[in-house]
Amino acid sequence: MNILVNITKKFCLIFFCLLGLNLCAQPLERVNPERSGFNPQHLQYADEVILQSIADGEIPGAVLAVVHKSKMVYLKAYGNKQVYPSEVPMDVDVIFDLASVSKSVSTAIAAMILIERGQLRLTDQVSRYIPDFQGNIRVLDLLTHVSGLPSYAQVDTLKKRYGFPNPDGMIEHISTVERRFEPRTTFLYSCLNFITMQRIIEIVSEQSLTDFASDNIYNVLGMSNTTLQPKSDMFEKIAPTEKQADGSVLLGVVHDPLARIMNDGNSGNAGVFSNAGDLAILATALLNGGTYNGKRILSPLGVKRMTTVPEALKQFGRTPGWDSYSDYSSNMGDLLSPNAYGHTGYTGTSLVIDPDNDLAIILLSNRVHPEDKNSVTRLRAIVANIVAASKIQ
Repeated sequence: MNILVNITKKFCLIFFCLLGLNLCAQPLERVNPERSGFNPQHLQYADEVILQSIADGEIPGAVLAVVHKSKMVYLKAYGNKQVYPSEVPMDVDVIFDLASVSKSVSTAIAAMILIERGQLRLTDQVSRYIPDFQGNIRVLDLLTHVSGLPSYAQVDTLKKRYGFPNPDGMIEHISTVERRFEPRTTFLYSCLNFITMQRIIEIVSEQSLTDFASDNIYNVLGMSNTTLQPKSDMFEKIAPTEKQADGSVLLGVVHDPLARIMNDGNSGNAGVFSNAGDLAILATALLNGGTYNGKRILSPLGVKRMTTVPEALKQFGRTPGWDSYSDYSSNMGDLLSPNAYGHTGYTGTSLVIDPDNDLAIILLSNRVHPEDKNSVTRLRAIVANIVAASKIQ
């Protein structure tokens, strides 16, 4: 009898835990575009330009999601998620290597969470956390790309010097590498900024970025298809990226060489894998002042600070972790509000959030599959313009 009672208790505990997870992991309500004040006929122009990009061989496929007022007003898949070694159709649930979109949806948010908890300040010197780090560089300088650090590092050189993977060697290199300019005097987009920011987050939180982001962002919001260092059980859902010299394709491991080789996928500059549905949840949380489905990851003031260009750095157009109007912001298009912000990823991903219009545009592709040879810069801008123009109420 006692055995039966214990089994029943365990079953109930598991059931209610799973029920709780399901309650948290609620996708956005899907509604007809017309109900939300969008012109559905105009949105079809987005279908046309994406399909033309596929026909031109720029991308194998894509997923487009449009979020407005906490609802999914458009969600569509195009083409294939894989074309080599065989074709596999795209679907709306496919998970993509977000590349540098990771900077915003993991590292920047993680940093702001620690700032809200009183464990970090934007004005803190990097050397406070990494004693050997050279230069008068602040946390804010890393997040806005005005630190003076080089844009990247030669992976082959690092491999020979430190071996791989070797996150400590990566930080040792960044700490002493020659700076390109004095902090805050100009702008240079740099993956090294966000790898450094990752190390600070990990020192302060005493967790890997992978675990901290999952525990404090993705799991809180119920983003069950989002993670760094995805486990093999997710691989079937993931879109492959670039074909390798041995004929294999990268699948479930980050495309970016520094993130993949030196940091083993746990990296502040790239490495998050996610899909359109999960990014729609995150965008909604940010549009709602840091909360979704009763779960909060940031305060309204934290969201505002993270997504606003600092007054002293207005000329550079970068917020602490996001892009507003720098030379890298073409994915915003021409019609969104001046307060729109977002980020792009090298693999062909884009996230744009416009708080003034309560609107988010998510365009995900794996343009580096099977070969890294095409650009989606113009496509992103055109799609943003079409979506913005389709909003008529």
